[in-house]
Amino acid sequence: MNKIPQQTRNNIFDALRLENVYYAGSLGDVGFLGRIFDLKSLPSYDGRFDAADGDIWQHCENNNDWPSDWVYTDARFNLLWCSDSEFLRFLCETVHPVVRPDKEDAAKIVGHYNEQLRRTGWELVEDQKIAGRASYVAKNAAEFRSQIHRASAAAIVLSSNWMQTEIVRIQESIETDPALAIGTTKDLIESCCKTILAQIPEAEEVSKTDDLPTLSKKLCKALALVPEGISTEAKGAEIIRRTLSNLASITKGVAELRSLYGSGHGRDGKHIGLEPRHARLAASCAIAFVDFATETYLKRSQSQVPKA
Repeated sequence: MNKIPQQTRNNIFDALRLENVYYAGSLGDVGFLGRIFDLKSLPSYDGRFDAADGDIWQHCENNNDWPSDWVYTDARFNLLWCSDSEFLRFLCETVHPVVRPDKEDAAKIVGHYNEQLRRTGWELVEDQKIAGRASYVAKNAAEFRSQIHRASAAAIVLSSNWMQTEIVRIQESIETDPALAIGTTKDLIESCCKTILAQIPEAEEVSKTDDLPTLSKKLCKALALVPEGISTEAKGAEIIRRTLSNLASITKGVAELRSLYGSGHGRDGKHIGLEPRHARLAASCAIAFVDFATETYLKRSQSQVPKA
């Protein structure tokens, strides 16, 4: 059963109409559709031609008497009712580098697609680079959306409206502005650390000069998460120490990523940014830290037992 309803498909096509986006880009109707469909096996609506390829050429390229959005409702391609996989493949092709060489235009269109698709559990994500331009594939967005929901839940628990703002910014910029997403990922961890530390009376005071690794160390200490706090007699003590050390390392890595590739710094003309998949990785790591830190803080608050 399809998960992408007709209304969502219509919304996507309406967005293309409103933005005056020609679905076939630089290829033209026959060239574009031939990448997806066997046009010679589809019927012609024009009696002068045996198959759809001649029909489409005649009315789209020779006479140019069909509207530019004709394909959206053409029964031969059935885009409003075809399978989700066929529909998503069509969308991916519309932003393929060969079809749409301008990477900024492609990214903008992907943003319109994902605005509608995320409601159905799907999104287009960057797959690989072709001549420096992104090609896209469809991905089920449920997993990352679940992570976002956990981060939002943490922000609600901590009564942090600013964290909520940062979470929304990360979600909206992953595909279209990875640098902003990476920069905001660092901000999210920083906000989480400051929010929790402010609620622990015995925690070290936060200084205006504290960088992210320093803040995370103060938080781990306040929550009794420092590796040194694990008893050598504890089962799997070494594994626990190593895992907690890796938790603190997440913040250092995110801070370094932000410094090199995130927003907030000027770049020279030769700078090459990271891709959406890198931004998703950074966001996932940040959310893991925020989620664990918040749960630990809640457990400490409820039990008042300062042990890991």
